[in-house]
Amino acid sequence: MAIIPKSFFCVRSASVYFSSLFNLFKSLQSPHSFIPTLLHTRSCSTSSPSQPPTQRTRTPMEKQFETWVQNLKPGFTPSDVDRALKAQSDPDLALDIFRWTAQHRNYKHTHLTYLTIIKQLIAGRRYRQAETLVEEVIAGACDVSVPLYNSMIRFCCGRKLLFNRAFDVYKKMLRSEDCRPNLETYTLLFNSLLRRFNKLNVCYVYLHAVRSMTKQMKASGVIPDTFVLNMIIKAYSKCLEVDEAIRVFREMGLYGCEPNAYTYGYIARGLCEKGRVNQGLGFYREMRSKCLVPSTSTYVIIVCSLAMDRRLEDSIEVMFDMLDRSRSPDHLTYKTVLEGLCREGRADEAFELLDECKKRDASMNEKVYKNLLNELYFVCRE
Repeated sequence: MAIIPKSFFCVRSASVYFSSLFNLFKSLQSPHSFIPTLLHTRSCSTSSPSQPPTQRTRTPMEKQFETWVQNLKPGFTPSDVDRALKAQSDPDLALDIFRWTAQHRNYKHTHLTYLTIIKQLIAGRRYRQAETLVEEVIAGACDVSVPLYNSMIRFCCGRKLLFNRAFDVYKKMLRSEDCRPNLETYTLLFNSLLRRFNKLNVCYVYLHAVRSMTKQMKASGVIPDTFVLNMIIKAYSKCLEVDEAIRVFREMGLYGCEPNAYTYGYIARGLCEKGRVNQGLGFYREMRSKCLVPSTSTYVIIVCSLAMDRRLEDSIEVMFDMLDRSRSPDHLTYKTVLEGLCREGRADEAFELLDECKKRDASMNEKVYKNLLNELYFVCRE
């Protein structure tokens, strides 16, 4: 039997000791490799091999989703899915159900389910998801219907970046045999176009679209109502195409529509801005004979146009009628009429008119009155 020297054990134990210290130092230098080892050791020491792993607690939305999934029996129909979608108050949950049902074999969404989910997403302000579904319908994901198309057009008209997409849907309706545009379709599109008539040069760009849609509406046999005809008249009047506006005005009786205050107001304003003040005054008087009251902006344009046309008596008459209807002229309107009187050498009448207007106009404060008075003195000195 060989005898091992005692010094060998000392050297061996020392090398093992220093090796352990070196490994510990390396572990401390790299905590990412050290900490998981400690966690693993701790978990191994505290957990029993026979203990099953804990299950994650389901959220209320997951439970609700599973409940509705279980309620949809095998072989469910689009009507069943539509009822399930309408029962959801959460648009995200409704979209999950919509997507889950679409994955089943022998099932395909119809215009009914697409219409319901799009309405719910819009109501829940999930606009990006709604836009995705609109694109799916345009691509032919389901059969279509007029209510579905109109809902898509309404959504696109309300979103600035989807304005052109609304007319893409409209063109698909024109090419369709079963889903032709109806009065609601044209109302949505005309209203969307008129909201962009804010500048004169922009108006002419969109006026071509108004003309085209008007012709297509007549060719389709759609009978317009007063609201649609007023929008067409407004478009022509904004672009100073007053003869076209008057032509549409004359055709209103053919459709069984009665002109209202907006109808007369649009035409009267367009005529005055065009320089045909006498005709504008005629439409104003016809409107007043029917006990229709113009808007404040219509009153202002008629008063200023008459004053600049040196028809001061008519201008004052319209302005008094405006005050009697509790509509206050602005500073520029007063100034136009008063300065017109002064330039014709009727300064005394101008001061009397200013005092009379102060009595009738409850909104004219002392500051406005003094400013008008000072301007009147300045004009009379010239």
